[in-house]
Order: sequence, then structure tokens, then C-alpha cells
Amino acid sequence: MTLHFEDLQLDKNGYLADPASWNKQIAELFAEDDELLLTDDHWQVINYVRNFYDEFNKSPSIRPLVKYLAKQLGEEKGNSIFLMMLFPGGPAKQATRIAGLPKPSRCI
Repeated sequence: MTLHFEDLQLDKNGYLADPASWNKQIAELFAEDDELLLTDDHWQVINYVRNFYDEFNKSPSIRPLVKYLAKQLGEEKGNSIFLMMLFPGGPAKQATRIAGLPKPSRCI
């Protein structure tokens, strides 16, 4: 079955309304909408964003995300330049949307 945006419940910002309903097919739909092809690096960040949400009960804005990734993955991947290359639409905003999480509170 092919998934379409009409099949999803989204909030007013276009993010998944229920993070518990997220799956990889939904992530790929959001990524396709953003014209991104998800690589292993993307998936690694997406999974860590979801872990951050599970641990802190909120979506990370950019600074906490960079610090969290640096701690978890090392400085090479835990920096804003690396994240901007992966998620040019804004690392925290775009990664959390693809990860099926609410929009970070400090993202415009």
C-alpha cells in the first residue's frame, strides 16, 4: 500500500500529529516531500532525534541537538555544518518532521 499525505493526521505546522504512529514509510514520505534521499547518516540522526524525544519528552532545537549528537556520535557528526548538509531545510526542524516528532519549540 502506498502512503500519501492525505492518509496522515498532521498538526497545523505539517508535522505528524501522533508521534507514536510514525514509521519508516512516513519518514520517507516526508523526506520525498523535502526532496531528500535518506542515507545511513540521515537515518542515524533521525533515530537519535527520536531517542532525544524519548529521553527528554520534547523535540530538540538545534543547540541541544548538536550537543546530544556530539556526545552520542562524536564531534564529526555532532556539529551544525554536518547537520546542515544532511538537512538543508534546517536540521532540527527538518529532522524532527521526518522523525515524526512535534516541531521544536524554538524553531521558527
